[in-house]
Amino acid sequence: MKKILLVLLLTTNCFSLFSQSEITENEIKEHIRFLTSEKNAGRYPGGKENKRVVKYLRKEFKAMGLEAFNKGYKQVFDASLRVEKGVKEKPVVTTCNVVGFIEGNDPELKNEYIVLGAHYDHLGLGGPSSKSDKKNAIHFGADDNASGTAALLEIAEKLVSQKEQLKRSVLFIAFGAEEQGLLGSKYFVEHPTVPLSQIKLMINMDMVGRMNAKKHVYMGGAGTFPGGVEFMKTLGESLGVNPIVHAGSVGGSDHVSFYRKGVSVLGMHTGGHPQYHTPEDTLDLINLPGEKQVCEYIFQTILKKATSPEDLHFINQD
Repeated sequence: MKKILLVLLLTTNCFSLFSQSEITENEIKEHIRFLTSEKNAGRYPGGKENKRVVKYLRKEFKAMGLEAFNKGYKQVFDASLRVEKGVKEKPVVTTCNVVGFIEGNDPELKNEYIVLGAHYDHLGLGGPSSKSDKKNAIHFGADDNASGTAALLEIAEKLVSQKEQLKRSVLFIAFGAEEQGLLGSKYFVEHPTVPLSQIKLMINMDMVGRMNAKKHVYMGGAGTFPGGVEFMKTLGESLGVNPIVHAGSVGGSDHVSFYRKGVSVLGMHTGGHPQYHTPEDTLDLINLPGEKQVCEYIFQTILKKATSPEDLHFINQD
């Protein structure tokens, strides 16, 4: 009996270690399943659904061992919501970014940060940004951007398991109110938890769950840090994906807020699709093996840049 119990204990511990140190399709799926559940009603800023998602993200950050800043994981701000044409008064709600970090180990380089970000909000029941004629229908936002939020959690968990290797620190941000005009990232760069001068690269994931048969991973901003274009091409090809790398083409998601402040950026995605901003953007259409590959690609990008003493500085692409 003692031997059986010992075997069970060892098996449980090994599984726990595996689940913490490996990115898995099942964990990606379960994160997206929660985020796109009907009770979360499209993750609109403000209200009980927003609070439920934030609670989930905080719990995940804490469980995996991310550190919080003095005020905790939540960075609270007010968001002015978009309205239909002709409506003058915009409602204001309270929402937040969820922020955690891993401190690097090098005495000097730990004061430099790589940021990994993804927005967790979506369109709720539609509204002015919807591309559907269905009224008051839940816009689940599985790809946009439950996929990026799930990737954020999985990559963070794997980086925690490798934290002894990190020279630079890594900051993780789940942004609120991106769909309302990049409001979460705009608030963060105006109220950064670390000086912006210490952020050497910001990687943003927005719609990373629909990799096509050619295994394309698209990105803009690779020319904003030294050797970025060649680095991202070579690394992607070595991992079995086909990167479509742009030096500029910074694009329209949360990384733009950082770029406008002189921070090097990468905006990562797997391409558009007809379900964008409609109720049909659902979990069953997510390419889970493809998203896992994207996660591994971004994980390796961060690991290599956070363990290297190479200089990282901003290069303007305007």
